[in-house]
Amino acid sequence: MDQVITLPMWKNKNYVRLLSAQVISLMGTGISSVCLALFAYQLAGKDASMVLSIAFALKMLAYIGLAPLFGAMASRLPKQKVMFFLDIVRALMFAYLPFVTQVWEIYILIFVINACSAGFTPLFQSSLPQVLPNKDQYTKALSLSRQAYDLELIFSPLLTALLLGIVSFKFLFWIDSISFLLSGALIFLCVIPNMKLTQSLDKKLSWSHIKYGIQSYLKVPSLRSLWYAYLAAASASAMVIVNTVVYVRDVLSGNDTQTALAMGLVGLGSIFIAFNSPKWLKRYSPSQFNLMGLLIICLAFFLGAWTPPWFGFSLMCIALGVGMSCIQTPAGLTITQACTDEDTSVFFSAHFSLTHFWWLITYIIAGVSAQYLGVVQAYFIMGLISLISLGLYLWEQSNQK
Repeated sequence: MDQVITLPMWKNKNYVRLLSAQVISLMGTGISSVCLALFAYQLAGKDASMVLSIAFALKMLAYIGLAPLFGAMASRLPKQKVMFFLDIVRALMFAYLPFVTQVWEIYILIFVINACSAGFTPLFQSSLPQVLPNKDQYTKALSLSRQAYDLELIFSPLLTALLLGIVSFKFLFWIDSISFLLSGALIFLCVIPNMKLTQSLDKKLSWSHIKYGIQSYLKVPSLRSLWYAYLAAASASAMVIVNTVVYVRDVLSGNDTQTALAMGLVGLGSIFIAFNSPKWLKRYSPSQFNLMGLLIICLAFFLGAWTPPWFGFSLMCIALGVGMSCIQTPAGLTITQACTDEDTSVFFSAHFSLTHFWWLITYIIAGVSAQYLGVVQAYFIMGLISLISLGLYLWEQSNQK
């Protein structure tokens, strides 16, 4: 294999372009999440929770079904070309969204968009160690990648809130489209080195090969614990995406801008953890982070079940962001410590699919419970699910001692 020269991170043009592409596309995705919630409320009113629940459940089905396939094919595919193609397809889908008039059209477009995302994410993640062969740089890149997600949670809703004062939320879907065009252009300019081919490439792509990553992932005790913790993180995320618009509009009598700001508060809590995680992870283990996140999410949900006014609701949003980030921020480090370099893409795609299985379940529960029991009772139910997550996590941890 050719000798790889290690450059300082910020002088590595390929990494900078990859990170920039991620940040730009995430910003567009974040804007679309807020706009989609507002769009669903416009089309379905109080039934918006159910519409969003189905839409994001379809998103998870795309992730669960396709991410392992792309993960298994990651070392076979020309990453740069495939990621560029997937960005262009997503740009076209978002460009069409403003013309949607029926709920079923939303479902189709969301599935196609996220089928592309299911392919893009494992390819992107498996590209990082190729452009950053230095382990210290790669570890820092994982933290920066997580911070990019969290910054999106803050700035996308805030930017959306500002833009909603100028234009309709439907116009913002075109901004999403432009963001993916820019991301695709940056991907096109990247040069991603080829890794050494292994014997696994000679195997025919089969279901058994796809299952390998999932089975290997679940055999590792630390990754099983992480998976259990993600049930609570998924519950928090699903509740924020599916029911924030209904809570703000129907319980707090708020407007579109306040809905966007509420989602921004979740990101505020998340980014606080993400920015401090590099120094805190030197003192505390990822498992300690996860346990703290589980406890905070459980407390936040039970606060929400008391139907707090704006101040209490704001605290709950911040707490949910803190709890999610405590679980998600150290996840990449936990995974890389549990696998070899050759299995990185397989383990990441397995993690992607397994954790998004929780999102599939929690999106459905969040929407159904809000639809038939009310949004307040939905917070209580999601709190119970988070307690189950905490119990499974503690049980797995006790078995490891």
